[in-house]
Amino acid sequence: MENLDTDKVILGGTPVDLMDPEPALELILARAGQRGLPPLGVASVNLDHLHHFGAGGRWEGTLHADPSSTVDWLYLLDGAPLVSQSQRLTGHRWPRLAGSDLASPLLDRAEQLGLRVGFLGGSSENQQLLAQKIAEEHPGLQVAGMWSPDREELASACDSERIAAAIAAAGTQILYVGLGKPRQELWIDHYAALTGAAVLLAFGAAVDFLAGRVHRAPQWASDHGLEWGYRLALEPKRLASRYLIDGPPAYIKLRTASCTVPHARPESVPSAAPAPRTPGRFTGPDGAADAAVVVVTFNSAKGVGPLLASLREETADLTLRVLVADNSSSDGTLALVRGAHPDVIAFATGGNLGYSGGINAAMRRAGDSATVVVLNPDVTVERGSLKTMMHRLRSSRAGAVVPRLLDDNGATSPSLYREPSLANATGDALFGRRFPDRPGWLAGTDYNPESYAHPHTVHWATGAALMVRRSLADSLAWDESYFLYSEEVDFFRGLRTMGETIWYEPAAAMTHAGAGSGTSPRLNALLAVNRVRYIRKYHSSAYAKVFHGAVVLSELLRCWKPDRRGVLRSVLDEGSWTDLPGATREPDPAQFPGGSVIIPAHNEASVIARTLAPLAPLAAAGKIEVVVVCNGCSDNTAAIARGFEGVTVLEIGRPSKSAALNAGDAAATKWPRLYLDADVQISQHAVRDVLTALEAGGPLAARPAVHFDLQDAHPLIHSYYRTRLRLPSTRNRLWAGGVYGLSEQGRKRFQEFPDLTADDLFVDRLFEPSEKAVLDVDPVVIRPPRTPRDQVAVLHRVYRGNAEQNGDAGQHSTARQTLAEVLRSVRGPLSAAHAAVYLGFAVAGRQGASGPGSGTWERDDSSRGPAGVHPGTPGR
Repeated sequence: MENLDTDKVILGGTPVDLMDPEPALELILARAGQRGLPPLGVASVNLDHLHHFGAGGRWEGTLHADPSSTVDWLYLLDGAPLVSQSQRLTGHRWPRLAGSDLASPLLDRAEQLGLRVGFLGGSSENQQLLAQKIAEEHPGLQVAGMWSPDREELASACDSERIAAAIAAAGTQILYVGLGKPRQELWIDHYAALTGAAVLLAFGAAVDFLAGRVHRAPQWASDHGLEWGYRLALEPKRLASRYLIDGPPAYIKLRTASCTVPHARPESVPSAAPAPRTPGRFTGPDGAADAAVVVVTFNSAKGVGPLLASLREETADLTLRVLVADNSSSDGTLALVRGAHPDVIAFATGGNLGYSGGINAAMRRAGDSATVVVLNPDVTVERGSLKTMMHRLRSSRAGAVVPRLLDDNGATSPSLYREPSLANATGDALFGRRFPDRPGWLAGTDYNPESYAHPHTVHWATGAALMVRRSLADSLAWDESYFLYSEEVDFFRGLRTMGETIWYEPAAAMTHAGAGSGTSPRLNALLAVNRVRYIRKYHSSAYAKVFHGAVVLSELLRCWKPDRRGVLRSVLDEGSWTDLPGATREPDPAQFPGGSVIIPAHNEASVIARTLAPLAPLAAAGKIEVVVVCNGCSDNTAAIARGFEGVTVLEIGRPSKSAALNAGDAAATKWPRLYLDADVQISQHAVRDVLTALEAGGPLAARPAVHFDLQDAHPLIHSYYRTRLRLPSTRNRLWAGGVYGLSEQGRKRFQEFPDLTADDLFVDRLFEPSEKAVLDVDPVVIRPPRTPRDQVAVLHRVYRGNAEQNGDAGQHSTARQTLAEVLRSVRGPLSAAHAAVYLGFAVAGRQGASGPGSGTWERDDSSRGPAGVHPGTPGR
């Protein structure tokens, strides 16, 4: 950008050129007649300009931070408060140069010099009036054209480029741009070079003034600094917010952020020689890279593939080292990445460390790179976005850059935020997403469409996608105490504390599916609690207490929503905060007890990977045996299981679970043993604790506790399990858990598994209460049927299995005992309703347990889709 030969001051954080009227006119006209120079943008700096472009404004630094900009800016002094402040700073009274004052004299001189003038902005009616006045008062003026686009066209890059091309085709030399602040300055900064105009005047309502639709204030009002009052009286609806709400804070900026010497800008540091490109491939762990891309995954098998494919396209521009830090996924994410993308550095973090923990673990393997890119696994990168972000990072001397995020429909997602404060927390509590145009200090999220149309500095943005300079990434670790949510707020605050800026770059776009970490009351409670934790970290206890009250108010007003159930209770009960999702680490394999895990599997291709994911590393390390017995499979269950190192896979032709259990027993060599259904998710912690409990001196049989994942299940299914979980028999028996373990001595109670439907019931009845245990350890996760029809079908099989053993063993039905337990579980009207639903399912299940078709194995496919979402790490 060319340095204009003018006296300068900084007023309210933005530069101002101090000039008298005639030299200003001469400079503008001289540039209008010159060729080969960058276009000159002329802006009037008043309090409204300081509100938008001054210190702390949404567009702070936007117009004069990029050395590669194609626009030279001339900032003219406008407004009585700025005139007074410039006099305090320089000791000289500089004249006010409002755009409305210069608009008419410039037309006179342009007419004399034969310059072609165009007008952009204003209504078509006002432009018609302007054309009439020009014909009367400036008959010799060469009017290149008049353009009156609507807001949607101005917000569209394609439409704006079309308008700029039309202006260029008309041979425009001076373009009056009356779009209102900040739109007119931002439009000029982006599209000036495409218009072909030598001078572009950001003169606001100049078209309206020139057309005679808006009258200037009387001279006495202007002389006494009261023109704002005159205009407010004429247009109170349009100008009240500007003068009465935005004006006072802007005046404070003027008095507190002004100086006589412009801030010196550091010399740019030449970038290192670019790393050699490897189109279509990611670079390995050695050597230099343009960027190290960090992806933290948790059950991300579905989304991480498209992300990695989109990153491969970016290797045509940049050398990328891609690191996938997997937080103990149970859906085979790590195996999928390693198998399909061998050039990705994919590794297990050793537990579920949270988003921050995963990033920090990846940074220790990032190698030599100029920048670091952090991406959620449910993001896909639009072609060229990383190169665009890197250009913004360097040209604006930013600490970090964030892209524009799109939803699945291609619409821009609100992803920019303001620093959390008591004011915006209260505004969000009272209004939520309503009234998005409310003042910024009352909203934590920036909903203004223009904020997403132009590059500018921001306080913070969602952590789903960001690029940061490597030196900063190395010196500022992510705070792992948050686990999930608020960690990016903390990280961006750290950058700002170091004097760095965070830039939003809309030309870089990425699609973000969202909800990668799921949504549930527990996660929403963690989100609310971490907001309080963040404020406590940086503010006084008194401030934090009031902020905590604002969070309580927000949850109180929304506690009726299904996904907010229990959130208010969690926020109020600080003692429960430790029970919210947090970081966990996997057991040390060196301290792991021996044993075998036997998994019968009949056509379980959709779920076997998530079951094996936590077990395979232990099997590969030789700590346990894992035997998968595919019984009568007609799908690729066996092939998927063989893809896990250390897992033994057997195939038998008979589709019989009991036969599979016996085959697994014959192949296994270690004790104790776990018998695990193929659709049950078990953690390494649970395996360790059950095997340890079954060692000599412990119970002969045991199983871990059970967590039923009811997300997306029918309301009647929720009701059924609310009662079931209250029944003592479901909490202290080996059946109904999808897993049970036997010691070597316990296994000697029977020769082999009989050909019965309910093997867990058979095993449970072999042991006295003192010989078996349900352990209070990390629970296994079971996905029950999603629909009432599927639930009834499964109950047909359950009750048929019970009937088989009751008849064979001469035992009585447990129906009366179960009925008594159900009745005792009733504590009020709501629990009575749940009990009625439970009994209804029980009656329906028993009725179908015999009769036509009762010999088939009723299979629930509704729960065998993608794994349910559990508290994890990625996803903002």
